[in-house]
Amino acid sequence: MKKIALLVLILSALTSYTYAQSTKIVAHRGVWKNTKVPQNSIAALKHAIDQKVWGTEFDVVLTKDDVLVVNHDNDYQGTDVATNDYATLSQKKLANGEKLPTAEEYMREGLKQKKTQMVFEIKPSALGKERSVRAAELAYNLVKKQKGLKQTVFISFSYDACLHLKKLDKKVRVQYLGSNKSPIDLYNDGFSEMDFNYNVFKNNPTYIPQAKERKMKINVWTVNNEADMKYFIDQKVDYITTDEPELLQKLLKK
Repeated sequence: MKKIALLVLILSALTSYTYAQSTKIVAHRGVWKNTKVPQNSIAALKHAIDQKVWGTEFDVVLTKDDVLVVNHDNDYQGTDVATNDYATLSQKKLANGEKLPTAEEYMREGLKQKKTQMVFEIKPSALGKERSVRAAELAYNLVKKQKGLKQTVFISFSYDACLHLKKLDKKVRVQYLGSNKSPIDLYNDGFSEMDFNYNVFKNNPTYIPQAKERKMKINVWTVNNEADMKYFIDQKVDYITTDEPELLQKLLKK
C-alpha cells in the first residue's frame, strides 16, 4: 500500500509539473465577453482573478493632467483622452455604472491577490513620443510605489516606451507588441520577452524557434478560435492572450 501511495504522489507531482510548464492564459481586457461586463472594468478584472487565469491584460492611456486611465484607446465615449483631464473624463460612467478607473485604482484592486499577473499595456500617446515615454515612466513609478513590479508585465506598441522601461529598470518585465521587430532585434536590444499578434507568428515561422533558441518568453495575441489556440499550444508558447479564456482553459485541460 505504501508503494502504491508513493506512486500516486509521484504521478500527481509529475502531472502538476507538466501543467505548470504548459501554455498559460492571459485574459484580454479582463474576463468580459462571457460575463457581460465592460472591457477593462474593475468587474472584468475581478472575473479574471476569480477564474484564476495566469494574467489579466488591461489598457492604459495618459490624460492631459498626467493621470493614467484604464481605457482601450485615446477615445473615451466620444471624448479625447490625451487632451482632456481626468475630472472631465470621469463624468461619464461605464456601461455597468462604474466610473472610469485610473490605473492606480485598477492596480490596487489587482494587487489584493498574488496569483494573477497584471499585464499592463501602455498605449502610445496620440500626442507623440514624448508623452508615450512620460506614460511609461508614470506607469513604472505607480507600480513600484504599490510594490507590484514582481506581479506586473508591461506591454506596449511604443518601442520608445518599452526601451524607457528597460532603462528605468533592467529587471522589469517588458514585451513589445509591434510587428516591425524580429525576436533577434528584441534580444539584441536587451529584451527577454516578446508579444506578437498571432498572424505575425504564422507569417514568420522562424520567429518562435528564434525566440526559443534565445530562451525568450513568448506571448501571442489575440487568439480567439479553437484551431488557432491548438496551433499555439502545440507550438508550446508561454502565454496566449484571448477574449475566450473559458475555451482556452478547456483545451489546456484536455
